[in-house]
Amino acid sequence: MCPTAKVKRRSPEGLVSGDACSNSGDDGGHWTEEAISGGSLKHVDLHTGSNGWASPPGDLFALRSKTFFTKKLKSPSGDWLLKPAGVDWLRSPAKLDNVLGRSDNRVMVALRRAQAAGKSLKSFVFAVNLQVPGRDSHSAVFYFYTDDPIAPGSLLYRFVHGDDAFRNQRFKIVNRIVKGPWIVRAAVGNHAACLLGKALTCNYFKGANYLEIDVDIGSSTIANAISHLALKYVTAVAIDMGFVVEAQAEEELPERLLGAVRIAHMEMSAAAFVEMGSVVELAAGVKSGGGGGGGVCRGLGFSRVNHHDNANGCSRSGGGDDDGGEDG
Repeated sequence: MCPTAKVKRRSPEGLVSGDACSNSGDDGGHWTEEAISGGSLKHVDLHTGSNGWASPPGDLFALRSKTFFTKKLKSPSGDWLLKPAGVDWLRSPAKLDNVLGRSDNRVMVALRRAQAAGKSLKSFVFAVNLQVPGRDSHSAVFYFYTDDPIAPGSLLYRFVHGDDAFRNQRFKIVNRIVKGPWIVRAAVGNHAACLLGKALTCNYFKGANYLEIDVDIGSSTIANAISHLALKYVTAVAIDMGFVVEAQAEEELPERLLGAVRIAHMEMSAAAFVEMGSVVELAAGVKSGGGGGGGVCRGLGFSRVNHHDNANGCSRSGGGDDDGGEDG
């Protein structure tokens, strides 16, 4: 889990205001400087980068506004709630679960090193692990963090400390196809939203200072087929993915992005190989349980799938005068 490639960290347009790399590392920098630059998928420029990841600004994502339930209006999200802490593209003989609970996870190693020096003691890590089955299993792991305590009573706090039923009803992905061939745009859809816990099996792992969501793409035959289609053209695709805790009551509005990532023209061969035998410290995180599964999704790209929006929590772009037709 500790790829050897080291890429100098850049600061592409789209990072939240404030320096994400200051005041906490062994050399005076923030612990995430190592995490951001050290992954198998390198940190690249938002507009010109290739075979890497970048951080798209929140304003590219239209989410539910303060007046959504009365006027069905959406508005730009603004800054993310959580800052980026890196991306891993991993390959392994079997599905990788609870990557943050592994003793060799490079992001948690960097955080533990800082904390051993008395720094970043309140940092919290949030990770989304998209698990793609195949001859070799692949995982795209997106890491986000905050150095500040999550406000008690906030929607994010309720999500982190809630049960799986609540999480499955709220965890949403919104995607944007930035660049790609028509076949990918047709299959994946654009500006589409999906409640992942209602469409796919999601497993939640919570540690003392982290929450990881493992999304099993293989839990849906159709989702699995579409993801493999998209991977065939992955070097020609740039896609933005935003993660949201869905607002379902007026007092929870407006929606805010937890975090967002752009995957730009990725190469399958960039995946770092992970030996299953090195999984040794899963006890650090407690598995909360599984998601709904069994549904089909029309965000994260399943726009060609027959579905019922209200039942599966997935929708395409295009607005509409009810929630089933909105994109966020």
